[in-house]
Amino acid sequence: MTPLRQRFIQDLQLRNRSPKTVDTYVMHVRNFARHFNESPEQLTGEHVHRYLLHLLHEKKASWAQYNQAVSALRFLYTVTCPSDTVVTRLPYGKRPKRLPLVRSREEVARLLAGVRNPVIAMVLRTIYASGLRLGEALALTPKDIDSGQMVLRILGKGQKERVVPLSSVLLAELRAYWRKVASRSASAPGAKSWLFPGKGKGNKRPLCASTVQRACQRVCQEQGLPRITPHTLRHCYATHLLEAGTDTRMIQALLGHHRVGTTAVYTHVSLAGLRQVRSPLETLPALDQVTAG
Repeated sequence: MTPLRQRFIQDLQLRNRSPKTVDTYVMHVRNFARHFNESPEQLTGEHVHRYLLHLLHEKKASWAQYNQAVSALRFLYTVTCPSDTVVTRLPYGKRPKRLPLVRSREEVARLLAGVRNPVIAMVLRTIYASGLRLGEALALTPKDIDSGQMVLRILGKGQKERVVPLSSVLLAELRAYWRKVASRSASAPGAKSWLFPGKGKGNKRPLCASTVQRACQRVCQEQGLPRITPHTLRHCYATHLLEAGTDTRMIQALLGHHRVGTTAVYTHVSLAGLRQVRSPLETLPALDQVTAG
């Protein structure tokens, strides 16, 4: 590892960036350096400009990937290798705003019923019952379940902790699941006891996210369902709560959104709310009434 990369990683860790963010930023800076076959310390704002154009036009990077690269390079040239001239030339791309995909309760029930693997099934049921991100669900340990307060303690994006209500139905299912499945993967002394352990002895790692995602895809194909991902279940949780009358501010807190505007998007996909809207066409007076008048 080069001294620059080591310092870059340490700077990210000092700011409490998540391991996933550290890996992503390192990958983007590494790709940037490899593109020019030079150390980032030797590159200029013009190089960054050319590289970002390369990402968009040649690599066909998504706006999410593009903005990740911008964030990584901004951090590099703001913190690790300060350079005002480079940072001023790093614009973020404007991502298209798309409405989240939401499925009906019946479709969610068919998906959950179609999962044969008990560990994956419990992960998905926990996501839908609590509105978690996939990574948040996979990071759960038995200690995060507070049955006394009836809450789940979640460590979310930006290392921000939040609590969400623990459904009594989910609690009963988790207890039965733990007795039958997870307790078989007993942790080695001193190892972390994951609620949803991956394969292998010692319960050293949680279940892999891609394993859960592939299982969802397979069940959707088998059941003839439209595309449903673990994150779709999080969207369904929010929308179904909104349709049941839960306040938007409360949903914002439960999802761990920084801005209420992020949560407000679910008002646009709530079918129950849309069905209550009456078109102004229906309120127009009849043509014979207008003529008579």
